[in-house]
Amino acid sequence: MSKILVINCGSSSLKYQLIDMENESLLAKGLCERIGIEGSKLTHKPTGKAEYVDEAYVPDHKVAVQKVLAALIDKEHGVINSVDEIAAVGHRVLHGGTKYSESIVVNDDVKKVIRECFDLGPLHNPANLIGIEACEAAMPGKPNVAVFDTAFGMAMEEKAYMYAIPYKYYEKYGIRRYGFHGTSHMFVSHEALKFAELDPEKGRVIVCHLGNGSSVSASIGGKCVDTSMGLTPLEGMIMGTRSGDVDPAILQFIMNHEHIDINEMLDILNKKSGFLGMTNGLSSDNRDIAAAAKAGNHLAQVAQTACRYRVAKYIGAYTAAMNGVDAICFTGGIGENDGEFRQEVCDYLGYLGVKLDPEKNKVRGVETLISAPDSKVKVCLIPTNEELAIARETKRLTE
Repeated sequence: MSKILVINCGSSSLKYQLIDMENESLLAKGLCERIGIEGSKLTHKPTGKAEYVDEAYVPDHKVAVQKVLAALIDKEHGVINSVDEIAAVGHRVLHGGTKYSESIVVNDDVKKVIRECFDLGPLHNPANLIGIEACEAAMPGKPNVAVFDTAFGMAMEEKAYMYAIPYKYYEKYGIRRYGFHGTSHMFVSHEALKFAELDPEKGRVIVCHLGNGSSVSASIGGKCVDTSMGLTPLEGMIMGTRSGDVDPAILQFIMNHEHIDINEMLDILNKKSGFLGMTNGLSSDNRDIAAAAKAGNHLAQVAQTACRYRVAKYIGAYTAAMNGVDAICFTGGIGENDGEFRQEVCDYLGYLGVKLDPEKNKVRGVETLISAPDSKVKVCLIPTNEELAIARETKRLTE
């Protein structure tokens, strides 16, 4: 019984992978979307078999889990004979607050904490808990493991996670830097220690997780020192539609002049800013921005260079925080696929002795050392694999 089912629940979706941990091979993956909405669809992709699509209405997550299990054991497009072959279920859970600093087998207290963090992760935590309870109902007695996206950042020291605001807000509400994309940063930073042959205890790694949502982390020996996202995923990088770092007084200025409330303002910062805002509504997608920049669109050029500039600034800051850096890793949709982006970020890092190998940097989505042999810092492309990271944590806790 070495098979782990990995579940990632959204408010109206359920992504899954079934992984055989004997050799960490993917047996099947899929997505159930539009749960509770007309036009529900389950897309099931078994490895080595034809894709299967079921367009029957899915009223809730409990039914979604049942459909996933039925697809996994189906005679034609299934990959296992029985649900009994699944050893445990690993769940991506956004927020564990200050209570949980690592993954844990789900019990009543864990569910209580996930519920208490609803206001810290209003879009994700309720859906994550629904997914856990749906799996408990469908597979009674099967261990469920919560892998918290915030766990990686819980290793930070107070100097990195405390905000310079009245302390009572930390005491009352747990307001601090948590960091997100934690499972990705954990996976890539640990992979980098092995791949770049660094000291497993002292290796200093900066991970640039760059996509529609982006964040940068610094870690020593795989333990987080600092990370760019904060109480929420809004802080830090310029992203597809998120502003990243802004002067907080901008909020008051715009709200007073536009006569809008704080909810509308945060909606603007989360959904109408970043690439989309900087390009005056052109696109939130890096590929569109790059194409428009090449065609001479000035706002696209500014958005593109500003984003790369900010990544380079964070790398500089985190190099200072760790008193040096041994490896810089690129991951995520942009980090893994945009060689020009990687090159332009590294062009800022000459003072560190960083040099890319132009030929190696042409690679996309394959684990590769892309720095030149005489680079003083190793630069790696390491594709992230959050599902495998969740499966590894689940196996570790349930064996």
